[in-house]
Amino acid sequence: MRMAAFGVRARCLRLSALLVAFACFSGAAFAERDGLHGSLSLRKIREAGVIAIGYREAAVPFSYLDAHQQPIGYSMDICRHIVAAVKRHLQLRDLEIKFVPVTTATRIPLVANETVDLECGVTTNNVERQQQVAFTVTTFVAASRLLSKRASGIASLADLRGKTVVSTVGTTSIRYLKDLNARHGLDVKILAAKDDLEAFRMVENDRVAAYAMDDVLLHASIANAKRPEEFAVSADTLSVEPYGMMLARGDTELKKIADDAIVALFRSGEIHRLYRRWFQTPLPPKGINLNMPMSPALAKAIAQPSDSGDPASYR
Repeated sequence: MRMAAFGVRARCLRLSALLVAFACFSGAAFAERDGLHGSLSLRKIREAGVIAIGYREAAVPFSYLDAHQQPIGYSMDICRHIVAAVKRHLQLRDLEIKFVPVTTATRIPLVANETVDLECGVTTNNVERQQQVAFTVTTFVAASRLLSKRASGIASLADLRGKTVVSTVGTTSIRYLKDLNARHGLDVKILAAKDDLEAFRMVENDRVAAYAMDDVLLHASIANAKRPEEFAVSADTLSVEPYGMMLARGDTELKKIADDAIVALFRSGEIHRLYRRWFQTPLPPKGINLNMPMSPALAKAIAQPSDSGDPASYR
């Protein structure tokens, strides 16, 4: 009886193992047939017919709200090309875009927990952030600089000794400021504003001596100011900032679709039309014009696409 019972248990165990193996094989085969190769984001997008796009409300000219409260900008245009590529890949008749507002503080958590499928804003790709999220190939290269009132005479970090400077919460500029402050013993007091508008107003109202942020965003803040002639951006840089669209870490399938869509814009020359539209043409809704020529660093990133988070790759 004991031997018979043992034989029954052994057969049951073998049968269970076969069923588990069959289930795994069937799941893998299904993933291959539907073309998703295990991408949870793409599976969710296909099943819901919806893709969640993260956007910024006031990051001119990358991602901001127009007069009708609709997200527009350089990053948003690039992401619409990516959405079209996802729609083609999934062979969907319709793909709805769900716009999700993000801030510098919420953008990484919302991508990491997959509330947002693709963040289309102004996020710097660096090695530290790559431990939490992934980035597409670089779509813009900025440099972190200082914005101040012309009358203050601030031209470099050394001019901030003993003064108060602001940046926005959750940005690389905050980290660079802290590192440089400690390294050079500048005794700078560093504040964190909730967004770019609040940070600029702190300079405007003389609450701080300078605002540290990516140069293109500083120029946009000045262009929107009541008296733009009162402000200046430093020639000295704190760092190089490569921007990319942010997505869930490990989702290689969605990243490949996004990268291929961006590189197609590079190869066709369409990226130059988008650049002129958002950096060298009057912008809605106020008609400001940044008049920013394309930098050599961005031209290099377009000619040699890269998703590197190392600033040295763009110098």
